[in-house]
Amino acid sequence: MTTTTYTARPIDPRAVKELRATDDAGRPAVPFTDTEGGAPLRCCLRHSEPGERIALVSYAPLRRWAAETGAAPGAYDEQGPVFVHAEECAGPAGAPLPFTGSHRTVRRYSAEGHILGGRLVAEPAGFETAFSEAFADPAVALVHVRAVEYGCFLYEVRRHRQG
Repeated sequence: MTTTTYTARPIDPRAVKELRATDDAGRPAVPFTDTEGGAPLRCCLRHSEPGERIALVSYAPLRRWAAETGAAPGAYDEQGPVFVHAEECAGPAGAPLPFTGSHRTVRRYSAEGHILGGRLVAEPAGFETAFSEAFADPAVALVHVRAVEYGCFLYEVRRHRQG
């Protein structure tokens, strides 16, 4: 029997290294000490702790994905703010689907990088259903999980088959 699992993908460490120098808007990163904690870090998919050095940078997730796949997202090539550690980190070590404690949008994209639709997910148990529905459509190449409040990119999900 084949089962499908879904894995949150942090920003690739090579991309994070580039973003720490110059972000996708062409600006240098400006690291700071997070005094409060709680910033959603896209390099390791956890919330920051008070005292950690982080940076808020502009990131264009579809642009980087398109460069790998040959897609042409056109106007869907958006960039937005993401938090990353100011220095190299160990990467994800937590739950396979982080940042699920708030309302999120699961946005579907085609192999060309065009938006195919989205779904509001209001509770943690709803993510598996939203991913199953999204990937039941063969036109869906990947999904982005985004914050509802600001629309910020949190992470990418692709399908993985096992069995």
